[in-house]
Amino acid sequence: MKELILILDFGGQYTQLIARRVRECHVYSEVIPWNTPLQEILDRHPSGIILSGGPSSVHDEGAPRIDPAIYDAGIPILGICYGMQLTALLLGGQVERAREREYGRITVRMKDRAGLMEGLTESSACWMSHTWQVTECPPGFHATAETEHCPIAAMENREKRVYGVQFHPEVTHTAEGKILLLNFLFEICRCPGDWNMKAYAEAAVQQIQDAVGSEGTVLLALSGGVDSSVAAALIYRAIGSRLTCVFVDHGLLRKGESDQVCHVFSHLFPVRFIRADAADRFFADLKGVTDPEEKRHIIGRDFIEVFREEARSLGKMDYFAQGTIYPDVIESGQGSNAAVIKSHHNVGGLPKELGFTELIEPLRMLFKDEVRALGETLGLPHELVWRQPFPGPGLAVRIIGEVTPEKTAIVRESDAVFREEIAAAGLDSQISQYFAVLTNLRSVGVMGDERTYDYTVALRAVTTDDFMTADWARLPYDLIERVSARIVNEVPHVSRVVLDVTTKPPASIEWE
Repeated sequence: MKELILILDFGGQYTQLIARRVRECHVYSEVIPWNTPLQEILDRHPSGIILSGGPSSVHDEGAPRIDPAIYDAGIPILGICYGMQLTALLLGGQVERAREREYGRITVRMKDRAGLMEGLTESSACWMSHTWQVTECPPGFHATAETEHCPIAAMENREKRVYGVQFHPEVTHTAEGKILLLNFLFEICRCPGDWNMKAYAEAAVQQIQDAVGSEGTVLLALSGGVDSSVAAALIYRAIGSRLTCVFVDHGLLRKGESDQVCHVFSHLFPVRFIRADAADRFFADLKGVTDPEEKRHIIGRDFIEVFREEARSLGKMDYFAQGTIYPDVIESGQGSNAAVIKSHHNVGGLPKELGFTELIEPLRMLFKDEVRALGETLGLPHELVWRQPFPGPGLAVRIIGEVTPEKTAIVRESDAVFREEIAAAGLDSQISQYFAVLTNLRSVGVMGDERTYDYTVALRAVTTDDFMTADWARLPYDLIERVSARIVNEVPHVSRVVLDVTTKPPASIEWE
């Protein structure tokens, strides 16, 4: 990569969001642990460094610290919230408990609308979340913004190119946050802004080719989801038919998805493709099981066992691959490792059991939206790339109680109707996630002249930016009416349809 913004993670809840916002500006960024050695940081030759927020006070015993020499390295630095307070403390300023804490959207007055604040209005709504604040700037710094209760809401030393903001420019609640980030990236760090999915794909293909060599073979666990499908397409572009994909079909995917996966990787990307039809095995092992966690355990165990059996029948393969994405890497504390190939990585024990010591993870530095963009760049079908988020255990977690082939058919057909009508209404790109749930509730109904006693299907549709919180989607009444009528009329053993109007929290998005 020609440009790089490193984000030092102090445990802030918005750290991943900072990285995403930087990448949205076509600048490549990575999140690394706050305690990454300074020399390791300098060896990466970053264009700029961002210090994230964090839950600690800079005065706490054992609070995260960085080497103060980082501020003399000539690299532009932006401290956000905790990052600003740490900068002030390390460089000789004062940080004290605020007399009035500030949380939520607060009006910030810009005292110096140059440099980092170039182009911002005099007063702007910004998102605050702090109990401590800078009360005295370090030598060489001056305050550039203030609020009613925070006299130093931003500070900077233009000569050193070190900046700090108490508010969070990365969240959408900060009205002009993107302008501030653009100033830092392009005016201060002088980034070219030429990072895109085409460039990433070309670099990743070359890395895979270099790692695998001219004769190496790769085995990939293809779940049928977006991540593993995009990983398969990318590796296929790099090594062609030397990629073998094993698709374990547990019989719990949505309508048409198994056939779609088989078509894509038999025709559009003709890898060596093996479909293990194990639905009978999964349903047999799930018989009588009602506990959600036990269901998940059984499905995960069976998946590994079926995959292991198929993999061993193939003979020796050189590399194991999977679709790990960047949030998984950050959350596992591995954000400092930027390699596409990571040695001795162990996921669920499976690669090691099969004799692999090296793992290929070509998506490990991408966020979900970037994975989708890469998928389209590679030529995967739009409907596959932009399909709804789907849990690993599949429809099993959308069936309350025992999972049977009959119940699976009910929820699969109901879900298909719901998705068809959402798409027909042109709302599929406006709702973050939507699906049907087969409740374990049966109720009295009347069909024709007959009394029925059948299942209730619940519809779940939510809007969210990050899936950490979610609101229920306000679907048009006529749409809900069509969906309900179609499900009751077209899906056997359903007599009632209800709508879930619960936010997250307190509810989760999935029912189990």
